[in-house]
Amino acid sequence: MKNLKMYEPDDKMISLIRDNYDLLQSLGSFGISLGFGDKTVKETCDDNGVDTYTFLAVVNFTTNGHGEFEDDDKLSVPTLLHYLEACHAYFLDFQLPYIRRELQESLNEHDSLGNLILRFYDEYAHEIRRHMRYEQKTLFPYVQSLLDGHPNSDYNVDTFSKHHSATDKKLRELKLLIIKYLPQDGLHNNQLTATLHDIYENEVWLRQHAMVEDCIFVPAIRRMEQVARQSDVTRNISDMVFKGGTQNSEQLSDRERDVIIALVQGMANKEIADHLCISVNTVITHRRNIARKLQIHSPAGLTIYAIVNNLVDISAVKL
Repeated sequence: MKNLKMYEPDDKMISLIRDNYDLLQSLGSFGISLGFGDKTVKETCDDNGVDTYTFLAVVNFTTNGHGEFEDDDKLSVPTLLHYLEACHAYFLDFQLPYIRRELQESLNEHDSLGNLILRFYDEYAHEIRRHMRYEQKTLFPYVQSLLDGHPNSDYNVDTFSKHHSATDKKLRELKLLIIKYLPQDGLHNNQLTATLHDIYENEVWLRQHAMVEDCIFVPAIRRMEQVARQSDVTRNISDMVFKGGTQNSEQLSDRERDVIIALVQGMANKEIADHLCISVNTVITHRRNIARKLQIHSPAGLTIYAIVNNLVDISAVKL
């Protein structure tokens, strides 16, 4: 049942836990330790270096299903990335082995059905590990490359989304087997019932984890990709206009610089030829070489290049 309370930065952190005990694991994944006394959510997040807005976005989404994140540029991607990485570590290194130990203690391994249940669980665990390790080896490093400003151009978050399929088919089969197999003796019945409860709890947790990735993390990465693409466009335009700077300016001959100066002053080819005492064909050759070296093909681009590289004073340019 949804709590329907929207938590805010000034709420006491203990209130969140009292209302939703299943947030305990989320606290650990955010890097927040217990022992925060009566501090507010914001105070606790600040003490632990966690972005409060992002923390509450995940909390309110997982407890109430609330949130529109497509255009939410206030989310902290580093906070989300750390949270998801810690969730993976918790599930792979602790929760999966823990449930398997519970199953082993609850089942008779010499019984064929008991072995079948363990085998189903191992197949399910393998599928989860494969899924999460893909994210650890591919998605998370890609996101870090975006944060570092050097994204991998051969990958994007939509590639991840297309392959982010559910992994709970085997889990459904496993639960049915356990329910049908519950032993008659009280001890093993209680042990297996407790294990089944843990499996159901983890199914809910995994579903929420996938929803956080799909509904919060993926939209945030799409926004980063859009910004990166815009930066690339800006950089490409800048390269086209200013390419070479001082370095390529040194590659120009003195005569080529003279031709650029004459061009930005508004002279035609014939005028440049007369001014520099060269033929019109030579002027055309110089212009072709200038375009090749600078990758600038328009008079406007050459004008900006000449001003930026101090070949002419802006007052001498015919605008």
